[in-house]
Amino acid sequence: MSKIVTLGEIMLRLSTPGNQRFVQSDSFDVCYGGGEANVAVSLANYGHEAYFVTKLPEHEIGQSAVNALRRYGVHTDFISRGGKRVGIYFLETGASVRPSKVIYDRAGSSIAEAEPSDFDFDKIMEGAQWFHWSGITPAISDKAAKLTLLACETAKRHGVTVSVDLNFRKKLWTKEKAQSVMRPLMQFVDVCIGNEEDAEACLGFKPDADVLAGETDADGYKGIFKAMAETFGFKYVVSTLRESLSASHNGWKAMIYDGKEFYKSRHYDLFPIVDRVGGGDSFAGGLIHGLLTKSAQGEALEFAVAASALKHTINGDFNMVSAAEVENLADGDASGRVQR
Repeated sequence: MSKIVTLGEIMLRLSTPGNQRFVQSDSFDVCYGGGEANVAVSLANYGHEAYFVTKLPEHEIGQSAVNALRRYGVHTDFISRGGKRVGIYFLETGASVRPSKVIYDRAGSSIAEAEPSDFDFDKIMEGAQWFHWSGITPAISDKAAKLTLLACETAKRHGVTVSVDLNFRKKLWTKEKAQSVMRPLMQFVDVCIGNEEDAEACLGFKPDADVLAGETDADGYKGIFKAMAETFGFKYVVSTLRESLSASHNGWKAMIYDGKEFYKSRHYDLFPIVDRVGGGDSFAGGLIHGLLTKSAQGEALEFAVAASALKHTINGDFNMVSAAEVENLADGDASGRVQR
């Protein structure tokens, strides 16, 4: 299998039990998660040599985050230690017509304050086949944006395939700031992943589809896929197409474009949703595995969509499924029958 590197922030996740609201909960469920860390866990589960790069404090909470990654086989050799804090996010899981809510408490985290001297990116990228990052990382801080640029430059110098999940977070930065940082970084990207909001906010491309009204016809995306590929030279442009019928019920599919042909995946009816946080990351992890191991882009996309559909049934940020389980669903077995 391949050596795959991801760069980002892993956070302490404090979520209300079940579907309780923040104001009524007397306790929190605790786990760890964060965009690129979630991707690394998925890829380790599929048998790859997955390395997660970040900076964490030397105290016990920082070590707990490292241990959470090690538990699922992620390599932590390149995690720098130091700084003052682990970022936190609070999650209130919605239901039916009440949306989920996230509150960030991550300012001043170790990775947000990290310096280039904390990482030897030449050593990190040596022998790697793939480097993945998301738009969350440069949004954390200007220092983190500089780290992202340095990592991308080094990856390209080592001939590493680079993917990005655009992942726009309006609580972290504005569209104007996002585009000023993200557009220049696209010169290093081979595979661009992002939904309709991400593409508009980060790159300025808007699909011909009213997504909020539930219109996710793939034809509305073909024009921007072509324009994005031509503008930035992407080898693949990929978008998930989520139909948010309610917090508990989503439609789920995706589309990929390789510069020649479009492929739209099968559609999944996700109901009831157990936990949708990390759904996009599980898709990215599945796509990377698919593009590295499958012979056609359609096969890669079907694996990614099936992997993400399964994640919606699992509590926590991490997608704790095997490649065999994903293949089983991708092959059409969505019955959910007990495995005896």
